[in-house]
Amino acid sequence: METLGTREVYANPWMVVREDAVERADGTTGIYGVVDKPHYALVIPMDGERLRLVEQYRYPLGMRRWEFPQGTAPELADADPAALAERELREETGLRAGRMVELGLLDVAPGLSSQRGRVFLATELIEGFHEREHEEQDMRSAWFPRAEFEAMITRGEITDAQSIAAYTLLLLHEHAQP
Repeated sequence: METLGTREVYANPWMVVREDAVERADGTTGIYGVVDKPHYALVIPMDGERLRLVEQYRYPLGMRRWEFPQGTAPELADADPAALAERELREETGLRAGRMVELGLLDVAPGLSSQRGRVFLATELIEGFHEREHEEQDMRSAWFPRAEFEAMITRGEITDAQSIAAYTLLLLHEHAQP
């Protein structure tokens, strides 16, 4: 598919929505809507058989949801993914990781958005004070046994696709270990 032109439809510090005129392989033309967002980092904080989650109100869904700490920073769009992961972990949970291992890459919604995320496993954790942004003031953070985390997915209490996919990357990482 070839891009013939692009038009910015909407922009704020967190996203740009654009409409691209495209030509398909068969020569027909059309439009494609794309949401451009900065890449993000997701962190799986793990202490033995416990996982640290955050809960916050997700405005587009109109409900509170449990998920792994994750986020982006438009002003740090070119930051090293590991540095962004450390920042998100500290900001949302107060935890500092003695060890951070990259587990893989996730595409949020490749049919709609250019946003991609790097997943990290954080271990050797040290408790501290969170440094949440103003928008995160209602966030909660808690430890959950892995079995409870899996049960929460089964019960539909954890539905964040990135968190569920990241957990799959963790399982694959663990299976690859000797």
